[in-house]
Amino acid sequence: MAIPAKTRIAAALSTILLLAGCAVGPNYVRPDSTLPEQHKEAGSESAAPASINPEWWTLFNDATLNRLVEQALAANQDLQAAIARLEASEAAAREAGAELYPSIDLGANSSRNRSSGETASGRMSGPQTYNNRRAAVSLSYEVDLWGRIQRSNEAARAEALASRFGRDSIRLTLIGQLTNEYLNLRSNEAKLEVTRQTLETRQESLKIVQARVDGGTASGLELAQAESALSAAEGQLGQIKRLRALSENQLGLLTGQPGLKVASAGLEQLPLPPTPPTGLPSALLEARPDVRQAEEKLIAANARIGVAKAAYFPSIGLTGVYGSESMALSSLFTGPAGIWSAAIGLTMPIFDAGRTEARVDQATALQQENLANYRKTVQTAFREVSDAIVNLHEFANEEAAFAAQMAASKRALDLAQKRYASGYSGFIDVLETQRSLNAAQLLYLSSRQNRLGAAVDLFKALGGGWQTTAETATPAIN
Repeated sequence: MAIPAKTRIAAALSTILLLAGCAVGPNYVRPDSTLPEQHKEAGSESAAPASINPEWWTLFNDATLNRLVEQALAANQDLQAAIARLEASEAAAREAGAELYPSIDLGANSSRNRSSGETASGRMSGPQTYNNRRAAVSLSYEVDLWGRIQRSNEAARAEALASRFGRDSIRLTLIGQLTNEYLNLRSNEAKLEVTRQTLETRQESLKIVQARVDGGTASGLELAQAESALSAAEGQLGQIKRLRALSENQLGLLTGQPGLKVASAGLEQLPLPPTPPTGLPSALLEARPDVRQAEEKLIAANARIGVAKAAYFPSIGLTGVYGSESMALSSLFTGPAGIWSAAIGLTMPIFDAGRTEARVDQATALQQENLANYRKTVQTAFREVSDAIVNLHEFANEEAAFAAQMAASKRALDLAQKRYASGYSGFIDVLETQRSLNAAQLLYLSSRQNRLGAAVDLFKALGGGWQTTAETATPAIN
């Protein structure tokens, strides 16, 4: 018994729809990690799994820093440009996703035509003038039999996510730059305070030496030495003021507020660097936006292999039209004016001189390049975390040593001043101990600045901060 045409068409369409979605090309599998389970520099003690703090800069417990970060996130132009790129990428992903659905269009036209009376047919009937009115809905749909559109959509979604993580990476870099610049500003303020104290001490020393010279108990050499030491302190003060002003200008650029003024603070406002917990797992690196961005680019490149391979197979398109056509507008929507058509088309590649194979090879090579970039990004992230942990620990040891040096230098200066006042030693001893104390104070502050910078580097390397902190005592400066 013959099978009806409608049944054959329905069976063919059902088979096509069942086969649709069988995507060619490799499915993405995350590459195996070659990293250790945790950073050896963070200690091997067992610890609760560390978690990422998305607002890691708040661990410095500085209200001004928190306010500057909020301003930067709202007004920094690099971040605004990254947000715009993200919006464009998400729109491209939506466009790619639309190919999974049929395209339906409404068309209408009206024309008036006159045929020639001098053609073969026209000489028999004479010239004719007639109208044509048409309104119809048309449908077109590509059956994604081999998953070309599915793979293309997969690549577009991955690119959109890569743009999102690219924005997050810029955000993390921005906050890291701002935090480092703010900490530099505060460190320079602390150095200014120390230098002002040194300046006052040397002014007092100059007065003492001048009085002794006037009384005939000191030489002109000692007076010249005191004046030279005072001038050196004044020059040092101007240099540190310049560095603080440059940091303030940079903060204005990062926050999108040219002319920004940051109120000065005393030594007690120099933030404490947070201490990382022991046993930081290397799995924390998965939170880094640049690592996730590299993986999404790898996913997109992997999907494009399937897009290229789909060109080896036939493509099937469905088209249809339903509407009305008549000579008079009044009869356009009557029963006899109805029109419709339905078609299925197949295109099969036969010979393209190796073009498709070349495109598959290009897509495969691009996937291998992105795989190498992903592995390099992960390995670089691991090294950056390890470096930051080493720096944080060693700068803490260095800071403790300079704190001890500073305390010893204070005792030495006190003794030298007393011995000079009693006439047991020359002024050169006072000058040397003053220089030693000033150098020790600045070294201590530079070490604290380096330690704070290492903490910021660790936050950035991890993609954020940790949830728990341990504070350390701050030695007195004055």
